[in-house]
Amino acid sequence: MADSVLKRIPRTPSIATGHWGGLAFFVFVIGFVAWLFSAAINWMTDANRLPLSQLVIQGELDYLSPDDVRDGILQLDRLGSFMTQDVDAIQHVLEAMPWVARAAVRKQWPDTLKVFLVEHEPAAFWNGQYLVNTEGAVFYAPREQAGKPLVGLAGPEGSSQQVLAALHEMQPRLQLAGFEIATLALNERRAWRVWLTNGIRLELGREARMERLNRFIGLYPELEQHGKAIEYVDLRYDTGAAVGWTDDPEQSEAS
Repeated sequence: MADSVLKRIPRTPSIATGHWGGLAFFVFVIGFVAWLFSAAINWMTDANRLPLSQLVIQGELDYLSPDDVRDGILQLDRLGSFMTQDVDAIQHVLEAMPWVARAAVRKQWPDTLKVFLVEHEPAAFWNGQYLVNTEGAVFYAPREQAGKPLVGLAGPEGSSQQVLAALHEMQPRLQLAGFEIATLALNERRAWRVWLTNGIRLELGREARMERLNRFIGLYPELEQHGKAIEYVDLRYDTGAAVGWTDDPEQSEAS
């Protein structure tokens, strides 16, 4: 009788067996997700799967060619894939190139690198071996690539904007009188000196440079009457000027 009763009682699953089965399934899911994530990362970072194979260059280029830009990018030790390449690294390489003032780089799915460039526009030579752009920033580029005659500027470090502004102030006034500036210099004492294309050197000193420049323009017709080549005109006086002649070691004065 007792045996019959026991046979009719249904057996319940072991609590321990259900617990371990759920845990095993959870571990399996976590492992599968981790494998998928790892596989996806490996696929995306494989340069052979998503290589940057297209280059689009934007911006007006007068001094650089597309090949120059491409060669600059290839200076990187290794060009990564679409997912791994740091565009900031490419931007730094491009902005270190001659003539590049600013560069912007972005990626476009699935394989394109887009580069936008702004070149320096040279305004003058600077301290013999550099150039200065129209904003007064000093940069290095081969002088012969400037493609046009430029005035030479010189000055202490950090003075390029000041000297360029002085050129823009002096040059139009001199041009109206028939002169051209070959070189404009600011020395360590902050005194101005101008060499004209006709070989005359003007000593303007530290103050009242435009007043002294106008004085030279007013005196020049009188100086021409001497019929001798002028080496320099020193205008660092309240009135008049001291004149040096190329064929006469003695200094004379004009008033």
